[in-house]
Amino acid sequence: MSVKPQLEGEVFYPTPEVVAQARIKDWSEVARRAADDLEGFWGKEAEELEWYRKWDTVLDRSNAPFFRWFKGSQCNIIHNALDRHQRSWRKNKLSLIWVGERGEVRTYSYFALNRDVSKFANVLKAMGVKKGDRVTIYMPRIPEIVIAMLACAKIGAVHSVVYGGFSVDALQGRIEDSESKVVLTADGGFMNGKVVELKKTVDDAVRRCPTVETVIVVQRTAHEIRMEAGRDYWYHELMKLPLATGSCPTEVMDAGDPLYMLYTSGTTGKPKGLIHGHAGYMTGVYSTLKYVFDMKDEDRYWCAADPGWVTGHSYIVYGPLLLGATTFMYEGAPTYPYPNRWWSLIEKYGITILYTAPTAIRGLMRFGASWPARHDLSSLRMLGSVGEPINPEAWKWYHREIGKGRCPIMDTWWQTETGMFQLTPVPTMPLKPGSAGKPFFGQDAVILDEKGKEVPDGKEGFLALKNPWPAMAMTIFREDERYKEQYWSTYPGIYCAGDAARKDKDGYFWVIGRTDDVIKVSGYRLGTAEVESALVSHPAVAEAAVIGLPHEVKGQAIHCYCMLRNGFTPSEELAGQIRNHVATHLGPIVKPEKVTFVDSLPKTRSGKIMRRVLKARAQGLPEGDISTLEE
Repeated sequence: MSVKPQLEGEVFYPTPEVVAQARIKDWSEVARRAADDLEGFWGKEAEELEWYRKWDTVLDRSNAPFFRWFKGSQCNIIHNALDRHQRSWRKNKLSLIWVGERGEVRTYSYFALNRDVSKFANVLKAMGVKKGDRVTIYMPRIPEIVIAMLACAKIGAVHSVVYGGFSVDALQGRIEDSESKVVLTADGGFMNGKVVELKKTVDDAVRRCPTVETVIVVQRTAHEIRMEAGRDYWYHELMKLPLATGSCPTEVMDAGDPLYMLYTSGTTGKPKGLIHGHAGYMTGVYSTLKYVFDMKDEDRYWCAADPGWVTGHSYIVYGPLLLGATTFMYEGAPTYPYPNRWWSLIEKYGITILYTAPTAIRGLMRFGASWPARHDLSSLRMLGSVGEPINPEAWKWYHREIGKGRCPIMDTWWQTETGMFQLTPVPTMPLKPGSAGKPFFGQDAVILDEKGKEVPDGKEGFLALKNPWPAMAMTIFREDERYKEQYWSTYPGIYCAGDAARKDKDGYFWVIGRTDDVIKVSGYRLGTAEVESALVSHPAVAEAAVIGLPHEVKGQAIHCYCMLRNGFTPSEELAGQIRNHVATHLGPIVKPEKVTFVDSLPKTRSGKIMRRVLKARAQGLPEGDISTLEE
């Protein structure tokens, strides 16, 4: 018995307006050129940036998998993100528009942002921070998190951003592993009308971190906190001191010098401190943002992620600044105080590009189309999706209700480890709802079986990347062997992404989910994303998670957890309808064993559903590391 393919025949074509203004008219021609000459393609992209010293070699493969890009070059990402714009008209262009949850607005020109970054870089130097030192940043979504990251990079320090909602243990472990001497935080942040107690979490974490000498605190909420004499300093007071004034030279960095470290959790082992460097990362994020979102000087771009995740590093902070773009940042949640908060911001500030996660789209879908319909969203010309596979139903709602059928959706697949997009469309490419498009220029993505052989089109397997790419993580902090073992040992010489996927006959990739999220029912491999897409296409279901639990006949059986849309009530009758709905869409073999109605799903703070937690709870097993849980 076969499983029906999910909506692979449905195609959305770009409008004539999109094609007319697009930077790339013929995707296949650029892809062919990059495939024929990988180093030539990336060398040409790098030529668009400025370098203190040009490279001797675009790509050094001699110590694979520790590839070195633009070997012999000298640069600093800050020179291209800020310094060079001071010599052009962009000096007076808005670099950042920030809106707080309570309605405050702050704007920074490229001149003003450069001024504050230089001042804070001087502060860090006065605190003893030197090239190569690690600095932990644990802050809300406010401009100072951007300033802090850029200031670290300017003086050659390595920033380690920890999302401002992680637990004490998670923060303490990351500070300890990185051996940070300085921690940057805020008294708190605002989310859903409540104060998030950041400084208290830092106090509890730092108590167990002997390397920390200084804690710098931004005043955001102005509620009472404890300040420890000799260790804790107010950001605003330091920025007024004479030591902060004056220019700060941008440190000259070698190509492979580390820019930042960012921790990512797996299902096993301690979090991995992935290291990204200046030269390759800078080139990769510059090129991908330029082509995929077809960035223009007049754009107002909103990536609604948090700077604490790699999406925020690459496509809130560094990528837009490298392109001289105007970035919009909002502090709060999408539905506070009402479900139209995002749509009102798009209308008020003339946002042209919105890049967000499927979990946010599905969450807003629950409230219906009437909320976005109240607002003029005609400024939008491009939409994006990131974080996990997007259900075709959510894709079509996003395209129809937010993009009004005009805006292409750039559904991107990439990872903390990759640093930049790996699978993605470009605006002029025909789009298939739920597909992450095709490999970015220069990449050769393949679907492999357990033995490392490519599988036929339409068959599921393991997603792997055959070619190196500039923004790739260089290693795991102080764990080179773990880096090789984790990513390069499954298929020697090929990067194993840890995701299951398939490729269709047109060369489009369909990411199914983490390989540990794949369910095998009676010998059939089923991706959680595929089943969840069928569930969400039922009119009663707003969001769903699927797990496989042991079954004495089938091997595994499908168990579903569903959040209902407003106006629907849980019942056995509705559960039966939903089970039949899935069977109709995907085939009888996929009919769920059980549907459980829930009010919420366990998610990471970046919005990914933690299916392993559901699986552990269902079986009465330990839940493992849940430091990344939202609640």
